[in-house]
Amino acid sequence: MWLGDGRWVQVWAGGSPGGTPVLFLPGCPDTRHAAYPGEQAALRADVRLVAVNRPGYGRSDSHASTHLSVADDVVAVADALAIGRFAVLGMSIGGPYALACAARHPDRVTAVGVLASPANVPELHPPYHRDDLGPDEQAFFARLASMTPDEAVEPMRADFQQYVDHLNPTDPDDEALVRRFVAQLPPYDADIATRQGATAAAAAVREALANPDGYLRDAAISFRRWDFVLEAITCPTFLWYGEVDANASVRNAHWLAAHLPHATLVVRDQTTHLGLLHDHWDDVLTTLAGGN
Repeated sequence: MWLGDGRWVQVWAGGSPGGTPVLFLPGCPDTRHAAYPGEQAALRADVRLVAVNRPGYGRSDSHASTHLSVADDVVAVADALAIGRFAVLGMSIGGPYALACAARHPDRVTAVGVLASPANVPELHPPYHRDDLGPDEQAFFARLASMTPDEAVEPMRADFQQYVDHLNPTDPDDEALVRRFVAQLPPYDADIATRQGATAAAAAVREALANPDGYLRDAAISFRRWDFVLEAITCPTFLWYGEVDANASVRNAHWLAAHLPHATLVVRDQTTHLGLLHDHWDDVLTTLAGGN
């Protein structure tokens, strides 16, 4: 759909058309495809599930986005779909965008869900969202936090392009592409990524990697200090984290719970990064619908 400033944003809508609206912001690099497995849970919960591709993902136009500009895009999507008040759900890197939406538009957002997301990384102790980083990686994230978003893009471009080249998303062989993709994942997350079959998994990978701008912009702004404050969030906020998730240490969860005015924290035992959402769609959507 077209936004008011002339940009195109790619969305997907599923679930119950007349149900409680939940707008979904996927991780990185990821797209609206991450919401597809939630279709049946959305129907059961009477939820209208709308997934939004951030700038630079899929066919969403590239843009010098920030957490707050994406928050405005989410509201513009809601307006275009004649949605008034809604809950917002952010997975992984999508979590801070969901929080920004609630902080920026408290009159529109009824509840926020955050799954396996980084906190305001420079304010963590130590200031890293993962606990498995070596000294060189720690130094890299510290440098990112000190750069402007435009400056931070370039140090990441070559490595990301190498990653894309290795996956080769233009390969027409769906099964071969998916094998390369899941080889980098923990075994259980690899199983989740292929549950819908090779064709669906390959389509998700291709859309996520079609344009490098989405990933690079996400990575450039996600580990700097946020341009919004959590104290501005007045609605209920639900935090879901996995005890064994290496991508987002539970330290992130405890920091967010301590800084959000109305937070409920759930830490799931033996739960991986992707499993946190894909094994619990019903609980997540029912909780957010009940927060309205």
